[in-house]
Amino acid sequence: MAVKQYRPTTPARRGMTSQDWSSLQKGAKSPKSLRSNKRTKSGRNNQGKITVRHRGGGAKRFYRHVNFNLPEGVTAKIEAIEYDPNRSARIALVRDESGQYHYVIASSKMKVGQSISSGKDAKIKTGHRLKLKDIPTGTEIYNIELTVGRGGQMVRAAGASARLQAKEGKYAQVKLPSGEIRMINLECKAEIGSVGNEQHQNIKFGSAGRKRRQGWRPSVRGVVMNAVDHPHGGGDGGSHPPGRHPKTPWGQKTLGYKTRRQKRSTKMIVRTRHEAKRN
Repeated sequence: MAVKQYRPTTPARRGMTSQDWSSLQKGAKSPKSLRSNKRTKSGRNNQGKITVRHRGGGAKRFYRHVNFNLPEGVTAKIEAIEYDPNRSARIALVRDESGQYHYVIASSKMKVGQSISSGKDAKIKTGHRLKLKDIPTGTEIYNIELTVGRGGQMVRAAGASARLQAKEGKYAQVKLPSGEIRMINLECKAEIGSVGNEQHQNIKFGSAGRKRRQGWRPSVRGVVMNAVDHPHGGGDGGSHPPGRHPKTPWGQKTLGYKTRRQKRSTKMIVRTRHEAKRN
């Protein structure tokens, strides 16, 4: 998908770019059964306290119920490729043989009128969903399960893809977009190909108002605050001593601080993303 450049009619427009919407179906209406109202919480918990900063406002949006685990043996026809305001990837509206509609993550090569299948009898084609044991080694995959039957949890962002590198015993070795190599049960499912909307990362917002309409509020740097408000604050107008580790407003370390808590799955990681960067 290409990136659309605007004419520089204003200073904000000069550096602004947008996505090319020509590949999407105009006037396509999503079934009411597959969408619901999304209530914005502005980063607050059930007590009204802000737990995620810099969130609030934004345009209203519907939540699309995406099926991350298309049932076994289903063959469906793609009726539309749609924009989803809740994720970076495109979604495809498909209709199966029984007339039921589903939303699935759209791959980069999906087109209207194409058929996709799920199950061991599905062909090795883009958009088809199979178990890892039925997918040839070296194939690009996305929307990968971590737990059998739970549905896709990994590699769902725009332009993302993983690679099935090897199979050994009950597990497959999958190289993730971060460079991490991880073992996943061969009974888990994945879709063949890569996620569409690859140019998402190249979009330039151009104006602050555009970010506000997405629900992002302004952020203030800690170094310009008073010492009472932030660990980075205070000083004589520009004092940034070396050896001062970056912290959150509550003193928690940020850069270089290990935050991984799920120790049980460490044995499933063959090579970490950090080792991949060093090589």
